[in-house]
Amino acid sequence: MSDYYDAFEMSPVPDAGPDAVPPEPFRGIYAMPAFVTIPTSDLAASTDFWVRGLGFIELFSIPGSVVHLRRWAFQDVLLVPAEGVPGHAAAMSVSFACVLGQVDSAVEACRALRPDSVDGPRDTPWNTRDITVITPENARVVLTAAKPFDPASQEARDLAAVGITPPGTGRGDNEEHA
Repeated sequence: MSDYYDAFEMSPVPDAGPDAVPPEPFRGIYAMPAFVTIPTSDLAASTDFWVRGLGFIELFSIPGSVVHLRRWAFQDVLLVPAEGVPGHAAAMSVSFACVLGQVDSAVEACRALRPDSVDGPRDTPWNTRDITVITPENARVVLTAAKPFDPASQEARDLAAVGITPPGTGRGDNEEHA
């Protein structure tokens, strides 16, 4: 990983930490660089789960055709009508960033709506705390929150081993790529 540089200014994700404040839901209309389309047999029930459980807003809907959901900028989901949904969740997942302070409340909200819908939280080797949620459509959604970076941690050593170092430590700094 020698051709990368710090581009955090492009992201709506705040700096990691226990007091990180999530951005407000983004209500702007833009050309979406990526989005997820999820078929559902019940648009209203699916919308309710994504809004009350996962913290999305209903940006807009076209009755009977699509419900456009969003959290932060670049976190877009389109719910579309379908005859049925898969009988079980696929192995593939989609991940959405959140902040540490949202993890427990998302677990509680999702479990209140669907008691067996959440696995976790669990900490990852890449320094995040994640929950996996199975939605009413059997989509596998991961909410992932960056943990504060501890340069003495195993996670920091694992990242450094693949060439990812924090700004100001040499490799990966913008100055090398100017």
